[in-house]
Amino acid sequence: QVQLVESGGGLVQAGGSLRLSCAASGRSFSAYVMGWFRQAPGKEREFTAAISGSGDSTYYADSMKGRFTISRDNAKNTVYLQMNNLKPEDTAVYFCAATSTYGVRDPKFYGTWGRGTQVTVSS
Repeated sequence: QVQLVESGGGLVQAGGSLRLSCAASGRSFSAYVMGWFRQAPGKEREFTAAISGSGDSTYYADSMKGRFTISRDNAKNTVYLQMNNLKPEDTAVYFCAATSTYGVRDPKFYGTWGRGTQVTVSS
C-alpha cells in the first residue's frame, strides 16, 4: 500500500508562491490518481487539484484555476502542487491523497492520505 508524505508548506506573504511536494512509497505509484485537498480551521476538506496516473489529465477546483498547477514525476514517485499568487483565503492544511477509482474530486474516494502540510498566507 502506498504511503504519502507532504512537504513544502510554510508562511508566505499574499501574492507569493509555494511548491508543495508529496512523496509516495510503493511500487504502483503510476496506477493512482493523485489529488490535493485542503482544510482550513472550522471548514470542511475541499478539493484543490488532481492528476491522472499517467499525468495526461489534470483537474482543478474553479478557485484554483490559473493559480495552481499540479504535476507528477512517476520516476520519482512524487506529485507536486505549484501555488502562485497566494491569497489569505488559501491558508489551510494541504493534504496529498491517492485513489484507484474514477472519482478524482470527492475525498470519499481517496483511501490513502498524507498527514498534511500547513500553508499560511499573510496579508
